[in-house]
Amino acid sequence: MSSKPITMRKIKEVLRLRLACGLSFGEIARALQLSKGVAAKYVDLAHQRNLDWAAIESLNEVQLASHLLPRNTAPQRGSQYVLPNFALIHQELKNKCMTLQLLWHEYVASTEGKTYSYSAFCEHYSRFTKTLKLSMKQIHKAGEKCFVDYAGPTIPIIDVLTGQITKAQIFVAVLGASSYTFALATRAQKTEDWLLGQRKAFEYFGGVTQVIVPDNPKSLIANPDRYEPQVGRSYAEFAAHYGCAVIPARPRKPQDKSKVEVGVQVVERWILARLRHQQFFSLADLNIAIANLLEDLNTRPFKKLPGNRRSAFESIDKPALKPLPATIFEPCSWKKAKVGIDYHVELEHHYYSVPYQYARKHVELRYTASVVEVLCEGKRIAAHPRVIRTGYSHGLSSQTTVAQHMPKAHQAHQQWSPQRLLIWGKEIGMSTQMLVSHLLYQKSHPELGYRACLGLLSLAKKYSKERLEAACAIAVSNNAMTQKSVCNILATKLDLAPANKAPPTPKSAQQLPLHENVRGSQYYH
Repeated sequence: MSSKPITMRKIKEVLRLRLACGLSFGEIARALQLSKGVAAKYVDLAHQRNLDWAAIESLNEVQLASHLLPRNTAPQRGSQYVLPNFALIHQELKNKCMTLQLLWHEYVASTEGKTYSYSAFCEHYSRFTKTLKLSMKQIHKAGEKCFVDYAGPTIPIIDVLTGQITKAQIFVAVLGASSYTFALATRAQKTEDWLLGQRKAFEYFGGVTQVIVPDNPKSLIANPDRYEPQVGRSYAEFAAHYGCAVIPARPRKPQDKSKVEVGVQVVERWILARLRHQQFFSLADLNIAIANLLEDLNTRPFKKLPGNRRSAFESIDKPALKPLPATIFEPCSWKKAKVGIDYHVELEHHYYSVPYQYARKHVELRYTASVVEVLCEGKRIAAHPRVIRTGYSHGLSSQTTVAQHMPKAHQAHQQWSPQRLLIWGKEIGMSTQMLVSHLLYQKSHPELGYRACLGLLSLAKKYSKERLEAACAIAVSNNAMTQKSVCNILATKLDLAPANKAPPTPKSAQQLPLHENVRGSQYYH
């Protein structure tokens, strides 16, 4: 596009192509070698002054300039200065960290011909902005809105044991009417971090606003729709607990939360920048440092208004805040799951039981730091203390089971224990108890020997307790300590041999000399 100043003849041609011919701004820009922003600017000026093409067509250039342009802004024929493209400059200023001074330097460097000084450049730009569409000033009512967001910069935290560095995120909350500001360092920007920051902000303010205005992070907003945003379940529960509403800002519309945009910038400049040379070894130490600087930030005098953020808060927002609820909200998370055939659901590699009637059904898990709740179609069917596993060692249980959740047959099996089986064996005799103990503890887990023990003890019903004890004695003496060996002894009636006749001794045992270094076959069992 040309960098020459636009003449009134070309402005009139812009209006003709738009108002009489109906061309688009892009087509006009290509036809006249202008930017679309410049074409739109002059068409907008004509609309503001209720000028149509029929009224414009009969005007000469001087008359059109007097009708269309503000005083002292009409480009003068033969001017020695090159007018900057203020429409493009206005768009560039929307970028973060962009300044008028930088754009002026770029204008001077890229322009052939005489350029304006920086002060004249700013004056012309100020006149240009007055011709733009006016924006509505937001009026914030006392105690109505709390704007929340996270700052971009982070602060490193060093682990004193490993030296590992993690980056703490900075949560910021600002009250609409007084600009009273709160900041907190959190480990991340997950749902629980947002809710922790919001809870701490309400506690810092000493009350609750009517509305919370966040951005649209996935951890909070399930569906960031422009017209009907859907708040995440955990955030909705938080809002219900505190008796307030959540109204997310429109996607890509930072002006909806301009208060916290400015608040984030203030926190970055007056807190984070002042902490840049310090080292922190825990989140708690960092938050203590932030809290100290936060007091200084909120008591800094306003530049153009009387008082400071704290005095404005005390007189405006604080009296209008709703009281805090009696209980603290415990952050929760949700997970969809399917009950297994064993009537257990899994959460973080640990299994929790539900009533067996819900086997194979789809459920929802609502879990906090201490409790796991299982819900089916909105009804709570089970609740357990939460187990957070830190490893997979043999001593760590992998499931939590409530006996009432089990079928009757499974409950009967659950009642068995090694101690109960040993007592039952002792009631029959010492040899039977010895054999039961062997069957239980020769396996890696006692429960693996339950069936063998129950099979052994059930022989007392078929053969009598006396015969079972005698058979167990023979099995122990011959080191044949299995349930099958006892069954064979009873079936062949070896336990009924005369009392004065010793049971047959294995040939291998007869040939072994008595010596402390001779271990015998029993050693290898």
